[in-house]
Amino acid sequence: MIKKDMSYLNYSSVKEFVLIGLPHSAVMKTPLFLFFSAIYLCTLLGNVLLITVIKGDSRLHTPMYLFLLNLSFLDIWLSTVTLPKMLTNFVQEETIISFQGCVCQLYFFHFFGSTECFLYTVMAYDRFLAICRPLHYPNFMNLKLCKQFSAGIWITGCLHSMIHTTLTFRLPFCGPNRIDYFFCDVIPLLNLACADTTLNRAIIITNIGAVALICFILILISYANIVISIMNIKSSEGRRKTFSTCASHMISVFFFYGPPVFIYLSPNSMDFVMEESIAVFYTLVTPMLNPIIYSLRNNDVKTSLNKMWSQAR
Repeated sequence: MIKKDMSYLNYSSVKEFVLIGLPHSAVMKTPLFLFFSAIYLCTLLGNVLLITVIKGDSRLHTPMYLFLLNLSFLDIWLSTVTLPKMLTNFVQEETIISFQGCVCQLYFFHFFGSTECFLYTVMAYDRFLAICRPLHYPNFMNLKLCKQFSAGIWITGCLHSMIHTTLTFRLPFCGPNRIDYFFCDVIPLLNLACADTTLNRAIIITNIGAVALICFILILISYANIVISIMNIKSSEGRRKTFSTCASHMISVFFFYGPPVFIYLSPNSMDFVMEESIAVFYTLVTPMLNPIIYSLRNNDVKTSLNKMWSQAR
């Protein structure tokens, strides 16, 4: 799908970009390399373990856990799009990325990021049905519908990313080529374009920030109904158990949705260092935290982990 649109690369005289990366002193290169290497390793191990547990236990082959499997897969690739390149830049003198590499990085970052955004919304809908409409749950969320939802969000994420990649790289880039960011993203690239970017910036606000905000509002509506349903449960133990089934998702949602909304709804008003710090959190830290959040707060996952550990011993 990307190959069809590679012809527009010829319109730019810039053949490579320099990624400035995170602001740091020379003495901090090694500590930062080790720190982010540990984050990446934990992300890979945690999400691969969660995928293995879900695939290996037939009791977890339900819509909620299949969505969680999709989330772990997306978290692995979302980190892989940006983190390995950032790690190599800590140990190299020249922090260069080719024009084609920049195109691919931007495309796949927004592909996996937007797909995860839509996935969180569907996961909230799943919890809404399970808690607020339990009798209708089998009709509105079975394994077949779960797979259709999953396919739909992946296709939507692909198209969403293609729009921004195409619009961004149809602009001419004639220099300078220094990207004040740790990966190729839309807003830093628009600052380097040798053309009017008003239309692109308007689309960023409406198609990235606003879409994330709308998804976030839909999730809030779902959880508002869930909270009302939980409060109507008479026993405190019943309320606690019901709330625990969606608490993990609520934590992940706030970690993931808040930063993009701030960044993409105010592309010119945020301090550069503040923007990068927020981007680091939701692109690198949140994918590492998700397996911990879901495994530590989920009894089914903990039971399956203990069973798998016992079998391994």
